[in-house]
Amino acid sequence: MPDKNALTFAYHRHSGDNYIDQTLDIRNVDTHSVVPDLAFTALDRHHHPLPGVRVRTVYGSDNGRLVVPYGWSLDILRFSGSGEHEVYDVRVTVVHLAAAKIRANIHPVTTQPLDAAGHAVSKFSRFTSVRVRNPDAFPVSVRVSYLVYDQPATGDTQQAISDTPVGGLVRVPAHGTAVVKVTGDAAHAVARYSNGPAVSVKAYNSQ
Repeated sequence: MPDKNALTFAYHRHSGDNYIDQTLDIRNVDTHSVVPDLAFTALDRHHHPLPGVRVRTVYGSDNGRLVVPYGWSLDILRFSGSGEHEVYDVRVTVVHLAAAKIRANIHPVTTQPLDAAGHAVSKFSRFTSVRVRNPDAFPVSVRVSYLVYDQPATGDTQQAISDTPVGGLVRVPAHGTAVVKVTGDAAHAVARYSNGPAVSVKAYNSQ
C-alpha cells in the first residue's frame, strides 16, 4: 500500500492567459504510479472553509479514476453552490491511495482532433475523432474529455461547465498513437459547442 504522505498538492486559482484556471498540481514522490481518492474543502481568501461550495474534479482524483506517475500530474477542479466564486484555495485530504495497475506517462499524452477524412483540425471546429499520441517507451491507458469553459466576469476564475467523455479507456502503445471516435454524448457536445466558446480536448492517465 503506498504511503499517503507521498502526495503533496498546490492549487492554482488563475493560471494565466491561454491556460486552464482552477488546476490542482499533484506531486508524487513514490517511485511507482498511484491512484488517489481525494477529498476537498473549498477555502476563501482568508483560508476559511466555504461549506456551501461543492468541489468536483474533471480527471477523477476524487474517485480513483486518475493515475498519477512518479513526479507530477494535475487535475482540474469544478466548484458549485453558494460562494463558488469566492474560492481562493482548497484543502486536500488523501482518503485512500492505491498502487496503479498500469504505469502512467512520464510525458503527457497529446491529443489532436480529426475531421471525417482524418485530417487535423482545430479543437474549436466540428471533429469526428481524436488522435492520442504516447511519447513514452511503454504503453499507457488514458481517457479523453471534451471540456467547455464559461466566460467569467473580470476577476473571477474560468471553470469547466461541461465535461464530456470521448470514448472509454484507451490503450496507447509505446511511442504510438490511437484514434478515438467521437460518438454519442460527445458528438452532441461537439456539435453544440463547435465554433463557439472556449473548449479543450484533454487526455489523462487512467485505469
